[in-house]
Amino acid sequence: MGIWPLLLFLILVPGIIAQISVRAALNKYSRVPARSGRSGAEAAAELMDDVGIHDVQITRTDSFLGDHYDPRTKTLALSPAVYDGRSIAALGIAAHETGHAIQHQHFYAPLQVRMAVVPTTMFVSRLTPLIIIGGFWFRISAFITLGIIVYAVIVLFQLITLPVEFNASSRAKLILQKGGLIARDEMPGVNRVLNAAALTYVAALIAAAAQLLQLVLLNRNRR
Repeated sequence: MGIWPLLLFLILVPGIIAQISVRAALNKYSRVPARSGRSGAEAAAELMDDVGIHDVQITRTDSFLGDHYDPRTKTLALSPAVYDGRSIAALGIAAHETGHAIQHQHFYAPLQVRMAVVPTTMFVSRLTPLIIIGGFWFRISAFITLGIIVYAVIVLFQLITLPVEFNASSRAKLILQKGGLIARDEMPGVNRVLNAAALTYVAALIAAAAQLLQLVLLNRNRR
């Protein structure tokens, strides 16, 4: 396999595999009720109360898989299926986002770094359509150079994101069992959901790195 087909493979296939894994895990474990009977919102509130977090607001977001913790506003947003859901999947996802709130409370260094680079990453991400058209399609020199800078920032952000997400999942698995919200024999389901979700971040890093390498090679060939 040549370098260009390999790069295209790395850009597309890991993400597809990750999405299939996430949907399969959610489809299965969203239908398995957690024996604790808690909803995702109730679990998040209880878990944060257990560790002394009382200033984070739990809200509902209409975005599918839009669950996230916003450290700027101290808001934990859960999608309807997680906010109201009483499944193993719902509790796992709610606990994962609670893990981010705990990271914030403890000044977890990788989270602090990610917060610092988010504005820059958001800005450069808006330039990707220009990079795709001017750099990848028409191979215009200035856009290739700009693309290298843009994707270098994105790769850095994805690298920083990995320990943040993995650590949040580790915290989630621990606090769910410690808080008695998930029984030991229910943990394989939580693991399946959170591990599948983690694959999406790995896939995003691989795709961004492949796009960066593609631009570097285009720049070298141009010379």
